[in-house]
Amino acid sequence: MEVYNPTSFEADIGSCPKEWESGPITLDMIDRIICHYVPSNEKGKITMNKLEQLYEGKAKKVFSTEDPDVVIVSYKDDATAFDGLKKGTITGKGAINNQMTNFLMQQLEKAGVPTHFVEELSERETAVKKVSIVPLEVIVRNVSAGSFAKHYGVEEGIVFDAPTIEFSYKNDDLHDPLINDYHAVALHLATWEEIDQIKKYAFQVNDFLKAELLACGVTLVDFKLEFGKTADGTIVLADEISPDTCRFWDAKTGEKLDKDRFRRDLGNVEGAYQEMSKRLMGK
Repeated sequence: MEVYNPTSFEADIGSCPKEWESGPITLDMIDRIICHYVPSNEKGKITMNKLEQLYEGKAKKVFSTEDPDVVIVSYKDDATAFDGLKKGTITGKGAINNQMTNFLMQQLEKAGVPTHFVEELSERETAVKKVSIVPLEVIVRNVSAGSFAKHYGVEEGIVFDAPTIEFSYKNDDLHDPLINDYHAVALHLATWEEIDQIKKYAFQVNDFLKAELLACGVTLVDFKLEFGKTADGTIVLADEISPDTCRFWDAKTGEKLDKDRFRRDLGNVEGAYQEMSKRLMGK
């Protein structure tokens, strides 16, 4: 097998350590090359540059990178409710949502749920796998609240015997209408196999989050997930898991610790996000 001569690096490096001239490159030498020449913002983290802005939504911006399979998500403090009719700012929520999402997705990966997470780059920015979003919002409910209570004429706070799952067609022009499995397949939004996989992952996420949050004194009322497909068609959990996309109630008092404080003008919105960050991540 041909061994690369380390002294051939001299044109780029300028000079090589003397020990490199005596034999083949070792793993230690490779590590030293990487540490010296690969840009990094801290040990073990590769710097990725934001290039073209690909998308801007209500809560996030997405940028391309040098890697066609990786994009950077940048979280904003902007807040909206009621299909964009109410707008405002929740100071610090972008940083909290980014870090909470990453914290939970890394644990979900270990629990067997594949996600788009690659690496947290800063308190507000994360590198993720580039995916094609399945245009279905997946809502899992453990307790009656929000639109469920309104649509079906029941009070909030009814604990279900088993979690429910529903889909909304992710379409701003149509105001994200509810849609069933058959409609989703008929409209070619997903295949039956993909829907089954999404349901499986959604209930896995629910089981994990319920236990994780209960240990923090929080009831997981309901939450919204989005899934995407990687270049090879693999379904992965995407978007975020945060007080923006979940209903968190204090397990003892029922105090709302999520975006409902903004929606319903309950006050102390920033405090609720900070409390969830403290309980779940200790910061």
